[in-house]
Amino acid sequence: MIRFNRRQALASMGAASAVSAAGLATPALAQRRKITVGALRFTSHAGSFVALERGYFEEAGLDVELRFFDAAQPMAMAIASGDVDYAITAISGGLVSLAQKGAVKVIGGALQEEVGIDGQKFLVSDAAYQAGITAPGMLDGKSFGITQAGSSFHYMGAKMAEAEGISLTYKPLQKVGAIIGALKSGQIDGWSIVPHIAKPLAGSGAVHIVGDVATYLPDYQVTTVFTSAKNASDEKDMTTNFLAGYSKGVADYNAAMIERTGGDEGEAGMVDLIHKYVYTDRPRDEAAPSIINGTMRLNEGAAMNVASIADQLSWFQSEGLVDADITLETLIDTSYVKTLGV
Repeated sequence: MIRFNRRQALASMGAASAVSAAGLATPALAQRRKITVGALRFTSHAGSFVALERGYFEEAGLDVELRFFDAAQPMAMAIASGDVDYAITAISGGLVSLAQKGAVKVIGGALQEEVGIDGQKFLVSDAAYQAGITAPGMLDGKSFGITQAGSSFHYMGAKMAEAEGISLTYKPLQKVGAIIGALKSGQIDGWSIVPHIAKPLAGSGAVHIVGDVATYLPDYQVTTVFTSAKNASDEKDMTTNFLAGYSKGVADYNAAMIERTGGDEGEAGMVDLIHKYVYTDRPRDEAAPSIINGTMRLNEGAAMNVASIADQLSWFQSEGLVDADITLETLIDTSYVKTLGV
């Protein structure tokens, strides 16, 4: 995989002209195209939240409804069925198989591991930690939580295990909440997850952070923007407008949470916005540390790390999770955004 340092990545990740929001008029409500956008209640989906709350989708001529899911696979199925128009999630084996059937296309990048930005963590249960497992490479022969076979959790665990020369027993538990419960109760030994979930879990004492995903996957394109193949090929204006609005939301998030151009006040305002969608069952002051802990840079202009996606596809194929003859071009459409790693 080709690796970019932060400066190189930022130089390459300017918004593509196709998704530039410059000069967009604000259409009357009756003229806006109604679409549904899939998301998870993760800080990493903040680009969509910001774009909706600050009217960037409206500026792009879209009337957006968010629909929330518990895992990547159901979201991919919703795109394929037409129930959802655009979504932000990790590439999974199920998504690749749907792309092979001509149902979906990846059209951009959303969240990427970056050197210097605190990213996803490897976790172990307290029982495993007390038994001496204090690093990812010590999980040899132990159980590792995943949602489904071929999920991003499966990929992260496998790439770590390959690098460490160990084997893991994967436990499909379907939903993130079920994995958390199994890890806290010691029913599974390990897992990997974004920092806004990892750090509070570790703070509880029932779970321990033992490593960083970026150690094994420094340029990992964690999540992507995807849509139906029909939208990608036949609804170019709508797709371009969606990416324009989304990209403005991403830019605001990065400015407030990564660059901190607005200082403490700007960060606090962004936390207030995100809290409408993430950790909604907690008071704002209790939710704020977890939201801040989840800060990872989102891809400016929805730029897409093609090298990382190619590595993921190759792994799915090597594991027999998708057909060996699926090409990268079947999975992605690079016409909308800047690409990295090529």
